[in-house]
Amino acid sequence: MDELFLMNNLWVMVCAVLVLLMQGGFILLEAGSTRMKNAGHIAGKTVFTIGIASLVFWAVGYGFIYGEGNLFIGLSDFFFGDFTTMFDGLAGSVDFFFQLAFAAIALTIAFGGFAERAKLSAYIVFAVLFSAFVYPIVAHWIWGDGWLAELGKQDFAGSTVVHLTGAMAALAATILLKPRLGKFNKDGSANDLAGHNQVYTALGVLILWVGWFGFNAGSTLGVEGVFFGYVALNTQLAAAAGAVAALFIAWAMLGKSDVPTMLNGALAGLVAITASCAFVAPWAAVIIGIIGGLIVFFSMKLFDKAKIDDPIFALSVHGVAGVWGTISTGFFATPQLAELNGGSAGLFYGGGFAQLGVQTLSVVACGAFAFIASYVLLLVTKAIVGGLRVSEEEEILGLDLSEHGSYGYPESMPEKHEKPGA
Repeated sequence: MDELFLMNNLWVMVCAVLVLLMQGGFILLEAGSTRMKNAGHIAGKTVFTIGIASLVFWAVGYGFIYGEGNLFIGLSDFFFGDFTTMFDGLAGSVDFFFQLAFAAIALTIAFGGFAERAKLSAYIVFAVLFSAFVYPIVAHWIWGDGWLAELGKQDFAGSTVVHLTGAMAALAATILLKPRLGKFNKDGSANDLAGHNQVYTALGVLILWVGWFGFNAGSTLGVEGVFFGYVALNTQLAAAAGAVAALFIAWAMLGKSDVPTMLNGALAGLVAITASCAFVAPWAAVIIGIIGGLIVFFSMKLFDKAKIDDPIFALSVHGVAGVWGTISTGFFATPQLAELNGGSAGLFYGGGFAQLGVQTLSVVACGAFAFIASYVLLLVTKAIVGGLRVSEEEEILGLDLSEHGSYGYPESMPEKHEKPGA
């Protein structure tokens, strides 16, 4: 084995670990953005659903994405275990682990729409169904030998494949589960069910930010030409611009520099640059991040007005920003980078509307498929487990106790023999 082959595989393996570590960021982000009585449940379900996603991806997910099949789905390489298989110059097992980490992230995003009101059994069943029949099909269309790949769709690290797919599943879940108790008043106005720990939320965002370098820069799949450094630069600039833009728009509109909005702006910048990080100039990465930070603020308000309860803002951060990030490539992709990474130059570089059209088509097709498929599979889940949502009494009590029989913060809760308020 030559040295370059070993270095490429080592690089991608390290990046896979970084992407897996992003799950720790999601635990802190989701737990901090919700209430204390559900914190242990949120942390625990994240870990066990990673387990489910891993087993399903090994059994069928990888094969549905990269197996030999047709323009819709792959149909080979199930129960993956051939370490001699080579893909994009990587050992099969290394590529498998890297792709698995992405699949698990998409599932975690989808579960943002379940927060604080879904049954544990619903998580289990839907984790299997989403990991087998939703994410792999979208990934095959774009990253495998699917029909969007044939059209030249550009999604370097997954604004559509991972983020929009997960967000559309979260949207289906929020619609079917309906809002949390107390979220909306009879007149339609929304109440702020504030998360219990902004420090957790901020630390979660920082962990996700760092992990994103594995997500984006790792998608170079090698160290040749040190192109991963350029991708990392664009990633950093977009995240920074998203955080600053969101802070200032919240300050201007609300009169206060809202911390959660700023944090969501950073994530929106990261999501937006994920598709285009290998295709655009640094100045464009800043613009993409700024627009991501601005639209996430207005998107959060819009979902509230529509009476859609999105506890961790997955629909805005991953959905709306994912749409913008995908389409932005059709505007800003440079001829040199498009040639280097596949695809065509964007509208602003003389490429016309061709690439922009492909990017827009992919958003519509993948978003619609992910939403409809997830909605149907959630109905299947509902039939299997006898309802998606816990009872009103269990929701008021908190999922830590009602689903697991213990508190995530036992010292902050009354002992069994104590009366409330004692």
